[in-house]
Amino acid sequence: MTVEAEPLLATGGYDHTIKLWQPYSGVCIRSLQHLDSQVNALEISPHRSILAACGFQHIRLYDIHTNNPIVNFEGVSKNVTRIGFQEEEKFMFTGGEDCRVRIWDMNSHSPTCKRIFDCQSPVNAVCLHPNQVELAIGSQNGVYLWDVKSDMHEQLIPEVDASIQDICISSNGLFMAAVNNKGNCYVWDLISKEQQLTETSPRLKIDAHKKYALRCRFSPDSSMLVTTSGDGTAKVYKTEDFSLYCELKTEGSSRWIWDAIFSNDSKYLFTASSDTIGRLWRLDKKTVEREYHGHQKAITALAFKE
Repeated sequence: MTVEAEPLLATGGYDHTIKLWQPYSGVCIRSLQHLDSQVNALEISPHRSILAACGFQHIRLYDIHTNNPIVNFEGVSKNVTRIGFQEEEKFMFTGGEDCRVRIWDMNSHSPTCKRIFDCQSPVNAVCLHPNQVELAIGSQNGVYLWDVKSDMHEQLIPEVDASIQDICISSNGLFMAAVNNKGNCYVWDLISKEQQLTETSPRLKIDAHKKYALRCRFSPDSSMLVTTSGDGTAKVYKTEDFSLYCELKTEGSSRWIWDAIFSNDSKYLFTASSDTIGRLWRLDKKTVEREYHGHQKAITALAFKE
């Protein structure tokens, strides 16, 4: 099978290496050197042609089929913490510790930054609303919603003196969740408004972790939410009532779980850990089905396309 036709998992971390895997066989297809820095975040483009990676002062786009860097973005200061694509690849978005979220026009051979949103504090997370025009931003001074087209925006401060570490919106557009450095998870109901910014309504606070929370993601079918933490656990909640469905932890390990991402059928979960191992969990049995060995240092970022 070709890379185009098969599911693809990408892992990256502190060893300056990105690895591409056949996720269900555990076979490593390729290794890419990301020599500039650690890998903070990865994303596979919707058309499966580009692997985007960001790190310290660098954004790199790689051709998935050749491993070759396509574009190297220079001149971005500090850590770039998140990266993602609009569904038709019209634009790419990034956020970082320079306090800015950038929109990059992907229609030209050399993508250019066409819009900037200044959060006035370091940005740890950015995600795109399913409506493809609003960005949810997690920063050290709260949450922002920003309409890229109209420039309308709103700030939310769910908890004073807490840094938002990650933010996500469900694929059905009904929920937004954010986790912070105190281990708490906040959930909002979202109400779409024509010609207006999406309205947010606080739903609940989950005391998710006793330590630093790192990641939150909704499952593709919007039925589950996962949070990960420095306490060595990934916790999965059912969105029908946000009750705890399961807690995933490897026996004897308290290493940080940096990232997590669901399979397309929402039945499996990939995790990235400080113990250098990526894992595939079967959620109904709470068991590890596959491990991905080969990194020499912490795995901090995952990307998956099926």
